[in-house]
Amino acid sequence: MPFNTVLTRKLGIRVPVVQGGMQWVGYAEMAAAVSNAGGLGIITALTQPSPEDLRKEIRKCKTMTKYPFGVNLTLLPAMVPPDYGAYAQVVLDEGIRIVETAGNSPGPIIKQLKQANPPCVILHKCTTIRHALSAVKLGVDFLSIDGFECAGHVGETDITNLILLSRARQTMPVPFIASGGFADGQGLAAALSLGAEGINMGTRFMCTVEAPIHNSIKQAIVDADETDTELVLRRWKNTSRLFKNKVTEQATKIERESTTGKFEEVAPYVSGKRGREVFINGDKDFGVWTAGQVIGLIHDIPTCEELISRIETEAIQTLSKASSLIVDKQPEPDIAGKPMGDMSANPSSDHNKKVPGEAQIYDIGKSKL
Repeated sequence: MPFNTVLTRKLGIRVPVVQGGMQWVGYAEMAAAVSNAGGLGIITALTQPSPEDLRKEIRKCKTMTKYPFGVNLTLLPAMVPPDYGAYAQVVLDEGIRIVETAGNSPGPIIKQLKQANPPCVILHKCTTIRHALSAVKLGVDFLSIDGFECAGHVGETDITNLILLSRARQTMPVPFIASGGFADGQGLAAALSLGAEGINMGTRFMCTVEAPIHNSIKQAIVDADETDTELVLRRWKNTSRLFKNKVTEQATKIERESTTGKFEEVAPYVSGKRGREVFINGDKDFGVWTAGQVIGLIHDIPTCEELISRIETEAIQTLSKASSLIVDKQPEPDIAGKPMGDMSANPSSDHNKKVPGEAQIYDIGKSKL
């Protein structure tokens, strides 16, 4: 059953789910699998070593899907910045008209993409309302509102999606999608209810059959809890959410204890090259790699087709259930309690239960009374 949102109408997709750009993951196989399943697949431009390699990857993807797909262009600080303009030109030359942008000072690239005939549909990823409003002035078509739960660059404001999405609904003059913390149809239904036109998922798509990463890493995601991520590089205003492992522990220790504050001390531990090797060799502790708090919601490794179909079904069921809560007449109250020992529903509160290692306010100073 197709959805009808601004996102699905604009992009020509069946389900309002976008596979976000992911370094070392967003190859043609990944993008095609998502697009074939009814969402929007995205090739990550800078996963390709040169603009011409990106051209080959785009052409490869075209042979694997007849459905729309896009390209991600992320602009980040670098000692030797890539030729972003050349990458963007390849996107245009190959007829791609859906681009996800992110990062610093995207104005020149957005202008280049918008001058095409026809102009590109641009989804720009932001972690703050202030940056989102700046992107609107540049002419973006959609904003991808990226909450603090997300993988990778989380920004420096620590605002979660429950607040960010509502603020976007209140202030944004253009449509937006929700990014960070989404893995299922209940999440999609929640995002739509908060005013979004769809969702963007990264970590959830890493844990699919088609994701081009070692199965041991996928299993590590399945086995992880929502607490198994680490914020790194906050000291240098480049905060990133990474999978918690031995390398992130070393990096955070240096970040916390360094007396010089020189980035060179931590640089070897946050190397992207080592992160790429993780996906190839399957050793989750070999280097740093991005993962969102949503890892706590991921419990299997489905195909993209199975995942998106499941999300579609769950979202429809959730929205229908929510709609059924509205009735013509308020029902009679049912205030009868359950028999003692019946734990089938409404278990008693455990607010009086002491948790080991947790201070109980009402215990403090008791011995002095």
